[in-house]
Amino acid sequence: MASGLKSSTLELLKRFNRAFPEFYEQFVSSEIQLQNLRLAYRLYKSRRAVIELKPEGSKSALHFAYRNQSFLLSDIFGVLAAYGLTIHGLSLYGQIRPPMLVFIKLLVSRGSKALSEKTSENVCRAVREALAGRFEVEEMLAVEFNLDAGLEQVQTEFYVDPVFHLPALVIEADNQPGLFYKVMYAIWQEDLLVVNANLLVWRGRTRLILYLLGPNESLIPEYLGHKIAEGMRQRLLGK
Repeated sequence: MASGLKSSTLELLKRFNRAFPEFYEQFVSSEIQLQNLRLAYRLYKSRRAVIELKPEGSKSALHFAYRNQSFLLSDIFGVLAAYGLTIHGLSLYGQIRPPMLVFIKLLVSRGSKALSEKTSENVCRAVREALAGRFEVEEMLAVEFNLDAGLEQVQTEFYVDPVFHLPALVIEADNQPGLFYKVMYAIWQEDLLVVNANLLVWRGRTRLILYLLGPNESLIPEYLGHKIAEGMRQRLLGK
């Protein structure tokens, strides 16, 4: 827990953290915990999604905060694909108790450079429009990608994480255009809620570990998880 904070802020942070999975306070830095608390306050004051893109070294960082819903990641990654952005890093922390907020940071670039101010504005506007149902992500992507084409060399695995005590889905596939969107679209079709995510891109392969809740924000029993993993694999392969 962060030191040097006022006792009232520390108490507020402790209450805020109780809505996250058990590992959140232990494994997430105090700096990120405080940043998420500030984002939650901005969300509470504005009553609308917090969406902002800022330069971070040679890349740009997209910060997002909103109430977690299964379609969110499909919309966000769809917009990023439509703008031809490369994804370098992903951190996602979602609450498993009300108000079920989710906090996302994505490191992106375009042509190996940080986004221009104008492009950043356009991306943020497109994400907001997509959430409102006014930006047809699928229609825009259909111009660039064959959305019916399956991914290459897909592997999936389901397990219940013994440390985090959450259902986890591992998805690994060859790197290719639209990969993240297709994965997140399949997650939406299964009505799954992502509450934590790890990303590794290595030697032409992308590996995602997604910690999940099932429909109606429920825990996923193991027998159903294995069915979901195989269903996701078949869906991503285009079968």
